[in-house]
Amino acid sequence: MNLETELENKSSAALTPVTYIVDDDRMARESLKWLAESAHLTVREFNCGESFLNQFNHKLPGCVVLDVRMPDINGMELFSRLKSAGAKIPVIIVTGHADVAMAVRAMKAGAFDFVEKPYNDAIMLELIQSAISFDKINREHQGKVDKIQNRIDRLTPRESEVMKFVLNSKQNKIIASELGISIKTVELHRANLMSKMNVSSPAELVRLAMMAGVEKNN
Repeated sequence: MNLETELENKSSAALTPVTYIVDDDRMARESLKWLAESAHLTVREFNCGESFLNQFNHKLPGCVVLDVRMPDINGMELFSRLKSAGAKIPVIIVTGHADVAMAVRAMKAGAFDFVEKPYNDAIMLELIQSAISFDKINREHQGKVDKIQNRIDRLTPRESEVMKFVLNSKQNKIIASELGISIKTVELHRANLMSKMNVSSPAELVRLAMMAGVEKNN
């Protein structure tokens, strides 16, 4: 089964996590690969940023271990490109002492963590496993959000309007007055949206809306 077929048949949360190692230092790369594989982690290694970008697939869960100093694309630029592309995979920055300030900037920009060379193997392995777990939780949450958004997308424009009023605890008579429609029509739209959203109470609707980032009316 090729990668594309595998991705089609599985959700991202169900796929095997991948630890991407991007470092032009062959010995450092192979040592980290051995460390990760000793914990039964799947590893893909790259000796330059361009090669990594050409093969990176955001649908695969896992984490990226990224060295700061590389000849083609430095680690900060590569991290920036991942963010610009919308990739949310956790990135661990590996840095020498002279690059600590750079790594701190990466942390402020959203990197998962940074490790200064030479690092402790046990700490690095724990950090990789934490990053993978973090990514798994994020993807599971995003999967739930996507399902909620799919329900919202099925609402008609009028049902969406009514939903905003329901989220603000407005009574049907107030909604009818604001929209210039009958209470009976409001009740129909309200029943339809509750059915499409698969909820039985306004409290459930509010919870789902909050998860999906739906804003209330002012």
